[in-house]
Amino acid sequence: MTMPFTELFSGVSPLAVMGVVLCSFLLGCISTGYYLVRWRTGQDIRELGSGSTGGRNVGRVLGKTGFFLTVFGDLAKGGVAVWLALAVTGNDRVAMLAWLAVVAGHIWPAQLGFRGGKGVATSLMGLLVYDWRLAAVFCVVFAVGMLATRRSVAASLVAYALLPGACCWLGGDQPKIWGVSALAGLVILAHHRNLIEEIVEAGARREAEPESDQSVEEL
Repeated sequence: MTMPFTELFSGVSPLAVMGVVLCSFLLGCISTGYYLVRWRTGQDIRELGSGSTGGRNVGRVLGKTGFFLTVFGDLAKGGVAVWLALAVTGNDRVAMLAWLAVVAGHIWPAQLGFRGGKGVATSLMGLLVYDWRLAAVFCVVFAVGMLATRRSVAASLVAYALLPGACCWLGGDQPKIWGVSALAGLVILAHHRNLIEEIVEAGARREAEPESDQSVEEL
């Protein structure tokens, strides 16, 4: 059964919920990396490198300073959106919507033709403010994934994929589990190109292995 609005967002008016969601989305649309590169070089960061507005791609253009400024701005958006939602409404389900909205705004900024970043930094700071226990689980899974694969993208996506299960394990209710699942889905969707590249590279490595073995035997 679905919960009625009054029960799901107890004590918060529909207008307030919509206002929080809209403000969070607009905050997410403020693309730190895009405006930083545009200001410093006049270029569109989405046409350079990986095409992302995130810190790693900005760092290729503006160096360490650009990287850290971009990461700081993206982290701040997620944290501020969730914190303000909790401060204004006191409802963690409204905070969940704010978290989803700010990440969606970061990935699909309306004023930039809905082409933005990947949502990792923004979602992580929002996660830390929303539930530090889930953030801790994410960090542990990410660290294990990095040790196993040496690939930050693969490790982070595995950590996101496991977040709904971690939420269930920590006793989250159904709306919270669905919200965390939706957030994980947003970030994974934003990385679909990276996933395709990883699959192609893995396939290329498998095809190359027999040739390598044969060449060693011939030697």
